[in-house]
Amino acid sequence: MIEVGRFEVFSVVTGSIRLDGGAMFGVVPRVLWQGTEDVDGMNRILLVTRTLVAVDREAGRVMLADTGVGNKWRPNEARRYAVEDRPEALEDALRKHGLSAGDVTDVVITHAHFDHCGGLTEWKAEPGGEVRVRYPGARHWVHEKHWQHAVSPHERDCASFMARDFSILEDEGVLEKVRGDAPDAPMEGISWFLSHGHTPCLLLPLIEDPDAPLLFTGDMIPTSTHLPPLWVMAYDLEPLVTIEEKKKVLGMCRSGLILAFPHDRRMGGCIVNATGKGPRVETPLDLDP
Repeated sequence: MIEVGRFEVFSVVTGSIRLDGGAMFGVVPRVLWQGTEDVDGMNRILLVTRTLVAVDREAGRVMLADTGVGNKWRPNEARRYAVEDRPEALEDALRKHGLSAGDVTDVVITHAHFDHCGGLTEWKAEPGGEVRVRYPGARHWVHEKHWQHAVSPHERDCASFMARDFSILEDEGVLEKVRGDAPDAPMEGISWFLSHGHTPCLLLPLIEDPDAPLLFTGDMIPTSTHLPPLWVMAYDLEPLVTIEEKKKVLGMCRSGLILAFPHDRRMGGCIVNATGKGPRVETPLDLDP
């Protein structure tokens, strides 16, 4: 755990998944990335799913960014992606800080891909039946344009969205849609960074601090291996946009910005050295609860 501005910040590994290494690194050849990754016989690399937690004691706010893969998986789907869910991990982490799931006030849906929002809902009773909201007392934040895309995705990326993860949020009255190119954030000390390369209107929380603010990078920079601007995913709908967005973020790192990753199995976040030949991890950060 670290302190950023008015928040206690920590990163919780809520599960893991394996995705194709070629898809995760796009045009970057395997010979360049295989040395840093856990690759299985099907060319799938191991990715953890992290939930970033930010606690403002003074204001009584507990924010989650992303909720992992969840547990609503059919056997054939789970095998395809080697899904492992840790349903108790987040609650255990909150308990260490004197909190519970009922204390969660805000949930940020960076985007609605299944490996980032599977934990928004859970089976109400029998697996395969109805679902319920996992944090019914929290407001769930998503950008309006991304929500429109998620409920009616293009055939190019429709496999990344599973309606059972998020479709009931609006009906249950817990969904808050962010609008515009420079929207206000719901909490004092947090602002939004919008990214458009991976998927429309990726909503990333930027925790403010005069010396060392922290950005949850979402799938703009899924792991520390993806720090070089040209190392972008084949999943990105607009890879050239991602490249320019990463350059902007790396410029911010020169002024003290900390990065927190959603999928890195080695570290929750880091301080980046963005000078010289290329960006690299200068200091891995212990964001464990």
